[in-house]
Amino acid sequence: MVPFIKKMFSLIRKLVLWLFLRIALLSVILFSTVVAYFFFQIPSMEDLLDARDRGSVTLVDKNEDVFAWRGKQFEGSLRSETVSPLLRKAIIAVEDRGFYRHFGISPRGILGAIRINIKEGRGPLQGHGGSTITQQVAKLLCLLQYKNKNETECRKPTLARKLMEIPFSLAMEFKYSKAEILSIYLNRVYLGAGSYGFEAASQRYFNKSAREVNLAEAAMLAGLLKAPSRFAPTNNLAQATERASLVLGLMEKEGHITYKERLLAEASPAELSNEASEQVGGYFVNWIMGSAPKELSSATSEDVIIRTTFDPKIQWMVEKSTRKIFEDFVKTGSKAEIAVVVMSKDGLVRAMLGGRDFSGGAGKFNRAVQALRQPGSAFKPFVYAAALDQGYSPNAVFVDEPIEVEVSGSKTYKPKNYTEDYIGPVTLNEALGKSINTVAVKLATEVGIERIRAIAKDFGIRSSIAKGPAVALGASEVNLLELTAAYAGFLASGQRVNPIGWIDLRIRGDDEVLMSVDRSDEMQVIDDHAGGALLYMLRNVVETGTGMRARIPGWDLAGKTGTSQSLKDAWFIGFNAEFICGVWMGNDDNTSLEGVTGGGLPAELWSKIMTELVKDSTPIALPYMTPQEYEQFAIYKDSDSERTTNSTSNQSLLKALFNTLFGD
Repeated sequence: MVPFIKKMFSLIRKLVLWLFLRIALLSVILFSTVVAYFFFQIPSMEDLLDARDRGSVTLVDKNEDVFAWRGKQFEGSLRSETVSPLLRKAIIAVEDRGFYRHFGISPRGILGAIRINIKEGRGPLQGHGGSTITQQVAKLLCLLQYKNKNETECRKPTLARKLMEIPFSLAMEFKYSKAEILSIYLNRVYLGAGSYGFEAASQRYFNKSAREVNLAEAAMLAGLLKAPSRFAPTNNLAQATERASLVLGLMEKEGHITYKERLLAEASPAELSNEASEQVGGYFVNWIMGSAPKELSSATSEDVIIRTTFDPKIQWMVEKSTRKIFEDFVKTGSKAEIAVVVMSKDGLVRAMLGGRDFSGGAGKFNRAVQALRQPGSAFKPFVYAAALDQGYSPNAVFVDEPIEVEVSGSKTYKPKNYTEDYIGPVTLNEALGKSINTVAVKLATEVGIERIRAIAKDFGIRSSIAKGPAVALGASEVNLLELTAAYAGFLASGQRVNPIGWIDLRIRGDDEVLMSVDRSDEMQVIDDHAGGALLYMLRNVVETGTGMRARIPGWDLAGKTGTSQSLKDAWFIGFNAEFICGVWMGNDDNTSLEGVTGGGLPAELWSKIMTELVKDSTPIALPYMTPQEYEQFAIYKDSDSERTTNSTSNQSLLKALFNTLFGD
């Protein structure tokens, strides 16, 4: 039996060996086939540099300086041969010390990572990956399966995907040189703040090329690889600096830098560029991204540059003045909000503040554009503009008294003045200056509500406008931007001025303008003489009326206060000969402000902002027309028309003067 048993064991051993060799051979063939499949499937290195599914938007201010970025930033010119040697060494030290020695995978690294993950209470594939740079590139490329399935799904750390990384990594090692693999990595990794690749990140954070970064900057960039959003220096510079210090230690340990070089770099850590650290104009940027053509901005597949009207210096003035007002006059704990718009006389928006959170990041509610609030008396200039356009003089006399207006299908409308006092006969100029409600409603019913609504729309009010007599007192809701732009039309002597935030768009690297903003929609809304008379009346509001707190010694200014019902909104919109500034204050929950009216804090803030704006300028007179000058050019629609007003004698005098000067 012994020889028989030995013979059987020998046969079994030979059979097992035979099976093992054939299974091993079959495995080698299968593995080689998968490697070959990936080898022929992988495109050229150049085709793999851009990992984004859409393009980016870079915004430049009026001085052609970059001040904001949106979308996925990318700059694909960087190569491993051209990147800063310091940055290349920092990446190797942090991510893959044996990159130039292994053949795509590191079994020791994988096993070590699994051991650490289990020891720390995680799954074997959760947390540390132990991956080489080649394997990380395989993960970034999603094994090229993202074309057929969800990219996030195919990057999950499953056992199957981890095993497939091995043949894919080997295929890349056969297909590409080490320099090419590193080039793909340098361009595809996400490094926070919307930046893909080290060139885009270096430009974003330091305003310089990744070819030129110093040791401290290189360490900070390499430190982002662990957790780009967490360590992004725009989020937490101190944390990013601390992470960079760890990278410097690894570089010293690997012999890439000396002890002295590490100490010097830690003593002079990387600093953000002015553009990256200031992060100004967030509300302005969000407005532009919402108003520019979507296909060429937020949904673009190209890298677009938008030239804007933004002035960071003016934005800084707005924020500085607003901060000061809230520190000095607003109670601690108050939830009162603020919105400010500054534009030049041609409608170019220079600054925008949409709330007390000055950062105005993506998704922030922009009260300058998105909030619809009642303007109160700040709407009255449209009533007076309609009247002046029909020939009413600023000196026409109306009686301030209790009135009742019949409204079809509704209760009788009984407007009251803010003070609930009545002063009797007043000129239209005095009535606007003192913001008398009864006169505004009387005038509106005479001029015609529909005419007032039409003029407001022609001046640029896009929001829905009420149809009843309460429209004269600002019962409709508007946003700050459109109301400020309408006041720019008042400064332009009755010509509509459209708010403009962007000038043109072009593809990065191409000087040809792809699209320009249309500025051909300007029109004369009211007669320019009527516009000049309206300027005189708005000037009087600041000189002797409700807007006196907005005065700046030596400067010719005009504007109008506005306070909505129950003190829910407080406005001041005004201008000098160059700039228009609109200010709104209120609570987001529409509750009343405590003792704040348009002639109070909004006018005070407006004055501070404008004082900063005109600090180094020479006063320029507004192009107004006095009542006497206007009466020489008064407009009469019908020489035989009769107006049932308390100003009949004044208007008869105007008509007589008109006939004397120009004949019947």
